[in-house]
Amino acid sequence: MKLYKKIQLSILLFLPLFGSVSLEVLAHETEDVREQYLQYETQFDAIERIEDVEAGGYRILKEQMFSVVLETFGDEELTLMPAMDNRWKRLALFIIDAKGNIRYKCNQLVTNECAPGQMLQLTSDIASIAFADVNHDQKTDIILITRCVNPEGDYANIPYKVGDVLFQGEGTFYRDWRVSDKINRFSMNKSANYIIHFVRDGKSAEFLYTATTLRELLDRGFTIIEEQCYTREFEKLGRLRVVPGTVRISAYDIFMIYLVNESGEIIWSFQPMGDYDSLYSLRSIMGRDVDGDGMKDLVVLARYSIETADGEAQVEDRCAIYYQRTGGFDIDTEFEKLYPCQEEETMEELIRKIREYWGWQAET
Repeated sequence: MKLYKKIQLSILLFLPLFGSVSLEVLAHETEDVREQYLQYETQFDAIERIEDVEAGGYRILKEQMFSVVLETFGDEELTLMPAMDNRWKRLALFIIDAKGNIRYKCNQLVTNECAPGQMLQLTSDIASIAFADVNHDQKTDIILITRCVNPEGDYANIPYKVGDVLFQGEGTFYRDWRVSDKINRFSMNKSANYIIHFVRDGKSAEFLYTATTLRELLDRGFTIIEEQCYTREFEKLGRLRVVPGTVRISAYDIFMIYLVNESGEIIWSFQPMGDYDSLYSLRSIMGRDVDGDGMKDLVVLARYSIETADGEAQVEDRCAIYYQRTGGFDIDTEFEKLYPCQEEETMEELIRKIREYWGWQAET
């Protein structure tokens, strides 16, 4: 759904994806990106003092500047200053001393690589910056969370969070791409506390996506929402138990739904939360054919909490639809755009709208 990959400048490796686009055009576009990146890096490398930042084409994010003492940098108080490249929307972090000298700088961040193969990135703002020792080495590390927005595609204009950790070394910082990958791939980027719970305490949501049996989920702390469990005959997958539930990590209840066979094996899993932070309440789960193909689909109506760009918590209703197909389920990406879920809307009302969307006559 979302891409967290390193920039791929070698587009020529993927020629079959581009159909009839000529080799000359691709080579030219690849060279353009390479030149743009080299110019960007040269400009970044030239920044040595605080006054060079804006002169180098960056906008300083003053509301996200923080004072911090970093153990291996000495006893003096330093300033962490984030700045956004005006042209390419690439974020950089600068650590500055009292004299305005830049003691450390970094632009190799996950948020700068959400749009692979291109210079212009998707970062809109910073959601959170926090400081903590997350790897038990008595050194203060930096936890960074940004908001990104895709300009097009199925999830266009829907903000999502991207998390990252910079570990303090000896007078420098370093990143572990494996840590960053798991933070974002398994949606553990909701807050700094969530990331700290994962990196420092080892409390990971990964098992929710990799477990193969219901027993494995239960052994890892998954709590079943018993009142919404039921068994259905899913035509292409057989007789399965619908098992919704949550696991609590930090301050969040992570919500998942599993289809489990009689042997306790997980046949399919769903993550209806999308980019919401936490389950507020599960209202209803309906297993019913809603698109008219004779196979039961799954419709999930729930309330979720989310933190707004202003830092305020709000609760929203969301309907997620999963259409049964020959090989499993496809998630709906169109109905929700046309018919946003309304507050206090019932499952019966939603089912009627979905069926009408697919051309069913209104039930009398």
